Amino acid sequence: MTTARNSTTSVKTADTSKLVACLKHNFANPELLNAALTHPSLTGSKNHKKGDASPYERLEFLGDRVLGLVIADWLYALFPGSREGDLAKRHASLVNRDALRAIALEIGLERYLRLAHGEEVASSGRKNLATLSDALEAVIGAIFLDGGLEPAKNFIQHYWKNEATKAEATPVDPKTALQEWAQGHGLPLPSYKTLENSGPAHAPKFVIEVTVKGHLPAIAEGPSKRAAEKSAAEAILKHLSKPTKS
Repeated sequence: MTTARNSTTSVKTADTSKLVACLKHNFANPELLNAALTHPSLTGSKNHKKGDASPYERLEFLGDRVLGLVIADWLYALFPGSREGDLAKRHASLVNRDALRAIALEIGLERYLRLAHGEEVASSGRKNLATLSDALEAVIGAIFLDGGLEPAKNFIQHYWKNEATKAEATPVDPKTALQEWAQGHGLPLPSYKTLENSGPAHAPKFVIEVTVKGHLPAIAEGPSKRAAEKSAAEAILKHLSKPTKS
């Protein structure tokens, strides 16, 4: 199928053979991979009926569930002595958007995505966190539909191996750690306040202040509200952990 280029689209036509090699799966139905690489911004043209299901988004939905199942089953086998809470923390760290984006960049997925020009500009290119993480989930969904669970599992275990098999416990999220500290000291839950929300859509800036009753607040910034909150929590935890002078 030939896709016409115009001012509204930014279509990659790169040969996908190198990507297929990275995926470690030869597609019996290459159209599944094509669908996983075609962002809904491109299919959402004037000719696309409102309310129609996007193949990309359906594959993303499926891939998210396949990834979650494979990682959960894998961690269950890797850490037979771990409690449910520890397994859940490890699982969350392996399936979050940052982890997905890192793998997507490792296989060069951004070079093969087909995006509408407006989406590419708005998301500041192909290395956007949401774009890459969603696309990788769609690709995993495509592998699963084409070959079943085994090739999807092979791909996931190959690229997630270094992180999944770490023996040390997964670090606790700073916000969770701060909440546990406050509760352990009989204090109310930490309070987060947005001091600044600025910058263009493709490069936002958030400044967050976190307060724990009876202690000095901490302020931090980040590219998202969650990232700024985590940095602020980490900053105040460092202060709270310092021994008090007698």
